[in-house]
Amino acid sequence: MTRIGIFCLLFFLFPVRTLAGETAPCPAGEAAVLMDARSGQVLYAKNPHQRMYPASTTKILTALLALEKGNLDDLVTVPEEACRTGGSAIGLQAGERLTLRDLLYALLLASANDAAVTIADYLAGSVESFAGMMNEKASSLGAADSHFTNPHGLPDPDHYTSAYDLALIARCAMQKPVFREIVKTRLKEISRPEADRSKGPPQEHLWNHNRLLERYPGANGIKTGYTVEAGQCLVASAQKEERELIAVVLNCQGEAVFEDAKKLLEYGFAHFSPVLVVKQGEKVATVEVAGGEPREVDLLTGGDFWYNFPQESPPALTRRLQFAQKIRAPLPAGQKVGRLDIYDRDQKVGTVDLVAACAVAEAPGQPSWLLWLGGAALLAVYLRSRAVNRRRRYFARRFGRYR
Repeated sequence: MTRIGIFCLLFFLFPVRTLAGETAPCPAGEAAVLMDARSGQVLYAKNPHQRMYPASTTKILTALLALEKGNLDDLVTVPEEACRTGGSAIGLQAGERLTLRDLLYALLLASANDAAVTIADYLAGSVESFAGMMNEKASSLGAADSHFTNPHGLPDPDHYTSAYDLALIARCAMQKPVFREIVKTRLKEISRPEADRSKGPPQEHLWNHNRLLERYPGANGIKTGYTVEAGQCLVASAQKEERELIAVVLNCQGEAVFEDAKKLLEYGFAHFSPVLVVKQGEKVATVEVAGGEPREVDLLTGGDFWYNFPQESPPALTRRLQFAQKIRAPLPAGQKVGRLDIYDRDQKVGTVDLVAACAVAEAPGQPSWLLWLGGAALLAVYLRSRAVNRRRRYFARRFGRYR
């Protein structure tokens, strides 16, 4: 076996071919993205990183944070600030308490801005503090073209995102079972027992604003949005068999936003097929383990990697295997020791962790690194002490006393 330092292994999977007659959609919206929900691969993009007003699609991130940091059964008190928020609302009353679950239905189905502010106050104590949480979460997801100042999406020059960033955020949110259940619901009745009914019957029946749920087979979410500044916005998703796609359309006009999303989804399902490029547990290399017993270990892929290719067009990818210059014992089974990068020409399209297939113990008689370091430290102390003593004896002989 060859010793491997920093090592790159490239090999072709399939020859390249272009799909003849492929027709890409032409969305009317100013920006659009079509993303595979499983892999995050972008299948179509139009101005994907252009900064845009998101309107109420902002609420996808608000809901995601609520699900990650809140308790669905908590009773949340409506603050006065929520009742003063403009735009779409369900007429929440100051001091009224609702479960976080019902507030999320109001947020995502009725697009209630008063519910958004109530959730922000519950999680962070203020809209401003919650905006900080939103920006931190967006950044962690790789949403580099986004900045949020509120939980609802009302216009603000410093409140913006991009079609690509919204697809990233939506993809993460759709991994939450409760979020998935809410955004596919067409009608939901919530409970508002503490509402003052002397002011009229409270809104408890919530209709989903996403008309794509009725118009496109397999549609299962996600969120609409509209302001004059943002135009019509839609983050949509649909599932066919085991495939799920996410379509984002920003700054469109009228009903065209639903047609755009429909065209994007149809294009993705019709023209692309997912291929399992890397399977979890696949052996990709055998490497030497310094000071180990056994002395070698197999490296396995730590997960699956799927990639979408144009139908009837065989794909071409390269793999690059990378890990540290030396792998040392002890090494637990399943320990990450490197990565397998997947490239489409010069562009990296995915990464899979490489893990040790089995545990590797230290070989008998092999001193640990701690012992080596400890021995080196003791030697340094000894040499330093010896030099100091020599210096003291020199001064004693010369001056008759220690200095």
